[in-house]
Amino acid sequence: MSESKRAINLNAGPGALPLEVLQQAQAELLDFKGTGMSVMEMSHRSKEYDEVIQSAESDLRELVGIPSNYKIMFLQGGATLQFTMMPMNLLPASLSADYIVNGTWGKAAVKEAKKIRNVRVAGTTEADGFKSFPKNLELDPQAAYLHFTSNETIHGVEVFDEPTPPAGVPLFCDMSSDFISHPIDMTKYALIYAGAQKNAGPSGVTVVIVRDDMLERVPGNLPVMLDYKVQAQNGSMYNTPPCFSIYMVGLVFKWAKKIGGLSAIEKTNRAKAELLYKAIDESGGFYSGHAVPEFRSLMNVTFRLPNEELEELCAKEAKKNNIIGLKGHRSVGGMRASLYNAVTLEGVSELVKFLKEFQRVNG
Repeated sequence: MSESKRAINLNAGPGALPLEVLQQAQAELLDFKGTGMSVMEMSHRSKEYDEVIQSAESDLRELVGIPSNYKIMFLQGGATLQFTMMPMNLLPASLSADYIVNGTWGKAAVKEAKKIRNVRVAGTTEADGFKSFPKNLELDPQAAYLHFTSNETIHGVEVFDEPTPPAGVPLFCDMSSDFISHPIDMTKYALIYAGAQKNAGPSGVTVVIVRDDMLERVPGNLPVMLDYKVQAQNGSMYNTPPCFSIYMVGLVFKWAKKIGGLSAIEKTNRAKAELLYKAIDESGGFYSGHAVPEFRSLMNVTFRLPNEELEELCAKEAKKNNIIGLKGHRSVGGMRASLYNAVTLEGVSELVKFLKEFQRVNG
């Protein structure tokens, strides 16, 4: 299939993957580097696969700037399992943890953590419909950790300056939907986790980056598959890992390095988002953004039309124009354009043209 026939993929996850990465995976699908096997067929204990997972780790370490005193794990179960694994591993029964809630996923993290340990909400924007990030935080200086969600896919809210925890309190982050979309200072974080299926690859693998000292907290009686220390000590291969998904994220990390790294990626992502937000803001109210401007997501642009009938029609007409995934999350409705790293500026330009024409016909 030619590039021109590929859909403008605005799905929120699994999301768009770089064409170059897909083409490389296609070329290597039946015979990976002369082995006569697909990556999906080879032993995860083989020399060839060991090179795949080691390369994925080293490329990610270089791409993000992850110091040597952090472990990188490629786990399963999505970010949702991390909602449980985090407190299970890193929240002692004698302490509590602080959670900042700025959307559906932060709220879900709290719900799961409460099943395991004592947690408290240090700030939430639920009362304003999750249109921003909490500014007035009530932080516990004795908290085991402070957790936040850097980008909320459903409401389209992103925080660009991470919150500052009290001295000595580690900062944890669910970075699933803006992972490798912009540079970060890894040393400010004790733990980051991200489901791959937004920016980093296909579904099936979750990247967890944890500072070494955090692993000393892990109790010795956890189920083995839920034990960070066991997973780290075994290089994410205590059992058979999601081999093909790890191979794919490795290709994405190489692609990200090749196109200039996270600074270059952020520049493109800002250009894409600004183009779309400009069209929304200049529509005279026909399109209205959800998030307050300060916290508008570069990854998930959420907006409404005057009524639900027009929203249904807009999504339907978009699909006819090869623009896929424009419908908002089922829990909130509206519209959502997910502009992950692999979505091109040209694709967003086509989306903007479509939205302007849709308004001309239906406004």
